[in-house]
Amino acid sequence: MTRARRLLAINNYFYRRGGAESVFLDHIELFAAAGWEVVPFAMRHPANLPSPWSDYFVSEIEYGGAGGPLTKAKQAAKIIFSLEARRNIRALIGRAPPTIAHAHNVYHHISPSIFGALKAQGVPLVMTAHDLKIACPAYKMLSQGRVCERCQGGRIHNVLLHRCVKESALVSGLVLLETLVHRSFGLYRDTIDRLVAPSRFYRDKLIEWGWDAGRIAYIPNCIDADAYSPARDEGDYIVYAGRLAPEKGLTTLVRAAALSRQRLVLAGSGPEESALRKLAQEQGAEVAFTGHLDKPELKRLIGEARALVLPSEWYENAPISVLEAYALGRPVIGTRIGGIPELVADGQTGRLVEPGNAVMLADALAALADLTPAARAALGAAGRDWVLREFSPAGYRDRTMALYEALG
Repeated sequence: MTRARRLLAINNYFYRRGGAESVFLDHIELFAAAGWEVVPFAMRHPANLPSPWSDYFVSEIEYGGAGGPLTKAKQAAKIIFSLEARRNIRALIGRAPPTIAHAHNVYHHISPSIFGALKAQGVPLVMTAHDLKIACPAYKMLSQGRVCERCQGGRIHNVLLHRCVKESALVSGLVLLETLVHRSFGLYRDTIDRLVAPSRFYRDKLIEWGWDAGRIAYIPNCIDADAYSPARDEGDYIVYAGRLAPEKGLTTLVRAAALSRQRLVLAGSGPEESALRKLAQEQGAEVAFTGHLDKPELKRLIGEARALVLPSEWYENAPISVLEAYALGRPVIGTRIGGIPELVADGQTGRLVEPGNAVMLADALAALADLTPAARAALGAAGRDWVLREFSPAGYRDRTMALYEALG
């Protein structure tokens, strides 16, 4: 490319709300540092970072807010296909024609209505699959707390039949309608030039569900390990950092903590907190709940832990928390599900256990606690060396740049 390169970076939120937003904003910073002009497109939100392009952002959608049937119907239509987003993206690319567009999460707030507008203007489109929405209507291939692939082969009626979204017929019905509209108009399959899968598991799962292997690029997430320093002192606890949600396997973890008599710290908030507090009391487990922590405090908590534990029982993608633990020189205990086994080298950077198995997890917690601090530090150091070599920002930028060049 000889002309000035401009990246149109698209995501629902323009602030660090979660893992997908961190990847999105780090992506912007990397390409801006490489000399690209980056133009963001997102939803308006009070927490957004400042941007000279914010006038083009779409209106904020507030779920669960007040409003009558007409208001809710209009909101549902906007969730499925946002005419406002399509108008705004047309105006934006008219003002600042992009070399390439890269979308992250657009569901419900921006909607894929923008993709046809990009296609019509000949803008190459890349999308990162942070979840499995483009295959599974309910995002997670999870139903009633268990892994579910009933919708494979186009049998998407199952999302309503089994009330897969919030166990609600109304919400699941809306998601079914959304999926029918999107698939009927080819809003993903006919417009996206390349999908980026941050894990090999997601790449293979999307291919299994019918996506063309030639349109999917495996590009792992990255972390700037140089911005993290291993702590000098080690505490006497294992830490979990993330949302307190059913699919995260935290009931199994609390039971394992009780069986192994290990001190556990749960950093985060979510709908399962009250149930987990009750379970910990019933099981006699020593569990501390910190609630949401700011980044510096979270880094300190993970950096001084004996290990990070990720007991998920759903198809995790490529959790940034694992890379952060390694960057801080801490080993990781994870489950053999989704993309987690790609990030935990059993016996070298941590331990792998079967999901949902409290006894096996308890054994792993106890075995790690029985190691000397030096032995745990050696596992963490191996993880840190791994992220420095294989998950560096430069590596992510170069792989993504090569993908863009191939489409340009």
